[in-house]
Amino acid sequence: MIRVAVIGAGAGGLCALRHLCAKPATFDPVCFEQSGRVGGTWVYTDETGTDQYGMPIFSSMYQELLTNLPKESMAFPGFPFDKKLPSFIKSQDVLEYLEDYADHYDVIKKIKFYQYVQKVRPIDQEKVTVKWEVTYNDVRDTSQVSTEIFDGVIVCNGHYFVPLIPQIQGMDIFKGQIIHSHNYREPSPFEHQRVVCLGASSSGVDIAILLSKVANKVYLSHNKGTLKSQFPDNVELKAGIKCLKENSVVFQGGEEEEEIDSLILCTGYRFVFPFLSEDCKLDITDERVTPLYKHMIHTQFPSLSFIGICKVICPFPFFHMQVQLALAVLDGSVELPSKEDMDKDTEADFRKRLEQGLPWRHAHHMKEKQWDYNDELAAIVKSDPIPKSVSDLYNHVAVDRSSNILNYKKKNYVLTGPETFEEVQ
Repeated sequence: MIRVAVIGAGAGGLCALRHLCAKPATFDPVCFEQSGRVGGTWVYTDETGTDQYGMPIFSSMYQELLTNLPKESMAFPGFPFDKKLPSFIKSQDVLEYLEDYADHYDVIKKIKFYQYVQKVRPIDQEKVTVKWEVTYNDVRDTSQVSTEIFDGVIVCNGHYFVPLIPQIQGMDIFKGQIIHSHNYREPSPFEHQRVVCLGASSSGVDIAILLSKVANKVYLSHNKGTLKSQFPDNVELKAGIKCLKENSVVFQGGEEEEEIDSLILCTGYRFVFPFLSEDCKLDITDERVTPLYKHMIHTQFPSLSFIGICKVICPFPFFHMQVQLALAVLDGSVELPSKEDMDKDTEADFRKRLEQGLPWRHAHHMKEKQWDYNDELAAIVKSDPIPKSVSDLYNHVAVDRSSNILNYKKKNYVLTGPETFEEVQ
C-alpha cells in the first residue's frame, strides 16, 4: 500500500482523494484539512482576519459573487452540475457541488478535519525512494501534535488566501481605507464613497461593477491596456497607480483624483507553503515555484506534487488531469524523465514565456496554453482528454467576457456533444 498525504480538502484535494480512493488496493490516503468542512476557498464567511481558533480566514468569496466560467465548463469530468442551475452560479452552488462530489465518491472518511499541517519533510534521503514525515496539530487544541510517515505527498492548499500587497509610494500617509479584495465581502460599507479598485483581473472588474451600485464613483486602475467592454456610467478606467497622497491617488501619467475614500487592492495572491521544510528545496521567486516538472511534480522528489498552482485555468478539469499524473508517478505506471531532463523541460517552458513577453510572475499562467497541457497530461497517463466542447465553451465565454462584461453572465449554455455546445434561453 502506498500511503499518501493530501494537504487540503478544497476542490484539488477532493479530486485527489476521489482518484486515490478509486484504487483501494494501491493507495491509502489521508487528507489533512484545517477547517471543519470541505470546499476550501468556496466556503463563504462574513468573517475576515482570523477565525475562532486564531487561524487566518481562508476564503476570498464575497456575497454577490457569480462564477466567471459557466458550470458546463467548470465541472469535473463525469460529474456534471445540477442541470437546473443557470450557467453562471453562486459560490454556494459550487460549494454544494463539491460536497456532493465528496459524498458521491465517499471520500469524507479519509479526511482529518481541524488538522493544521505544521511541517512536511523528506526523510531517508540517502535511499532511492524517500519517505515523508508529516507533523500536524489539532487547531482546537494545539497541544495535540501528531506525526505520521507517508510514501507521497500531494499539496492542495490553494493559492487564493495570502494577499499579494504591492508597495505603493504614499501608502503610509493615505488617510482613506486600504483593503485587499481577500477581505471584501459586500458593497454597503462603500456607499456614497469615491473608491479606487487597483487591478482589472476577474475580482477587480467584478468588485468595481458591484460597487458602482452604491458608490458615487469607482475608478478601475490597471495596466492592461485598453479594455473593450462597456462599464457602468460611474466607473472610470484609469492607468495604474503612481503614488498615494493623504486624500488622493495619482495615476501613471500624472493624473490625480482627489477625495478618495477607499482603495481596494485586487492585486492577486502569493504562493505560500509554510509547512514545507527547507529540506524540501522548493523555491518561490516572484511567484515562480521551482523545481516543478509540468508545473506540479518536484523534480528532485517526484513523490511530492502540487495540484492547482497554475492560474487562469478552467480549474476542476485541470485538477482532474494533474491528479492522474501525480498518482501515476506514485504507483510507477508512468516513468518520468531524468531530473536533468525534467529541469531542462521546465526551464525551456519558462524561457519561452519570457520570449513571448510575459512577465516573470506569469510563470504558471496558462490561459490558452491549458488545453494543450491537458491533452499532454492525458497522453502521458493514457486517460480520456478533456472534451473539445468544454474548451470551446471556455474560449467562447472568454471572448464574450472581454467585450460584454456587464451581461455575459446572463447567458446560459448547454453541452450538446463531445465537440459542441449551444447557447439556450
